Amino acid sequence: MTTKQEETVKAFQERMDYDELMNCMRCGFCLPACPTYGETDQNEAASPRGRIALMKAVVDGKKAPDEDFERQLNLCLGCRACEPACPSGVKYGHLLEEARDILNEHKKHSLPARMLRKTVFDGLFPHQSRMRSVNNMLWLYQKSGLQKVVRGTKLLNIMPGEMATMERVLPEIASPKELKNRPRHVKPAGTVKKKVAFFSGCLMDTMFMKTNDSTLYLLEKAGCEVVIPQSQNCCGALHAHSGEKETAKELAKKNIRAFEEEQVDYIISNAGGCGALLVEYDHLLGDDPEWKERAQHFAGKVKDISTVLLELGLPAMKLPEQVVTYQDSCHLRNVMGGAASPRTLLKQIEGVTFREMKEADRCCGSAGIYNIVQPEMSMQIIDHKMVHAKATEATTIVTANPGCLLQMKVGIEREGLSDSVKAVHIVDLLAAAVREAEKEAEPV
Repeated sequence: MTTKQEETVKAFQERMDYDELMNCMRCGFCLPACPTYGETDQNEAASPRGRIALMKAVVDGKKAPDEDFERQLNLCLGCRACEPACPSGVKYGHLLEEARDILNEHKKHSLPARMLRKTVFDGLFPHQSRMRSVNNMLWLYQKSGLQKVVRGTKLLNIMPGEMATMERVLPEIASPKELKNRPRHVKPAGTVKKKVAFFSGCLMDTMFMKTNDSTLYLLEKAGCEVVIPQSQNCCGALHAHSGEKETAKELAKKNIRAFEEEQVDYIISNAGGCGALLVEYDHLLGDDPEWKERAQHFAGKVKDISTVLLELGLPAMKLPEQVVTYQDSCHLRNVMGGAASPRTLLKQIEGVTFREMKEADRCCGSAGIYNIVQPEMSMQIIDHKMVHAKATEATTIVTANPGCLLQMKVGIEREGLSDSVKAVHIVDLLAAAVREAEKEAEPV
């Protein structure tokens, strides 16, 4: 081993949870649940069991943490579908995040990679004002006519991977004025059933602002008084999954400070990826005596929007007749246990015929920035996903996470179905259904 690899091995030995590594019984229940295991023709190294064996081999000093080792960890989607399948309850996601963090700390990145990571992880996502500036540039790009010019020149075709397709599926961006006029407190017209705080997120409150508006509308209709703390910031999920654990911890502390001032029943998330980290702040900060109890208190209040809407109830919902299917957000299902609530809500909409998609619980291939850093595997996964989506004959594909939403739109584009099939976030569909039912109930 090189000196650098020996230092990395020492870090693995000091930081990896050896008991958790040993909890894996090598039973293989995780194998059919793992997308990359299936997509690599059942390559053992590309499975949770195989990756845990690789981590343990590094800790035991039997394997060097070389490029092949790092490649296998990076190929993992981090969807955590292996966890519900594991009879021993191995927290694979925690092992993966720690291993990636160690590798990132001990890896000598190229100058372009260092600059990119610095820009994204330190310079952009932790700063909501900068996220809004990027949003405003995208809005200008769409509204100024530049988008039409760029598409007309086919300039996007020279971009790597599926970036051109991703540009085509960008949502309609909110204007600077709309961003500036974000509400901070919403009260229902009738009785207040619950007082909740809304985690508005970074991408969700910029690029997907209209979905956040739908969320506030539904919470109000369900009888919630909603507060939106101004000092909240990015949840840190992207950082935690990409080897930037210390930054994720700092972001978590800022969010805990922002929300613990509010005396609320729940903290609401409408993005599966964000919610899954929020609910695990107690693990993220578990080794910090000052923050452990505060993180536990915070995490105990985190709920997904669909769970709360089902608990409190919504008014009548109605839509024009359509066939709808649902694609699970991996982290909402596998970490937050939120598989049933979205489906139950969809089935309550008059005019909707719900059809379950085969392997709806299997990752769509978005996985944060996975579709950018692992485009080949990501597109392989979404192409297989679309086979099952088309089999439902659904005209609407619903999901509960912004990354999943964009990925399903990419799948629709790749299949040439954009004229007949749409992908929507569940709260946007539910809000449209409530509004349609109210409109029909108005006296003529």
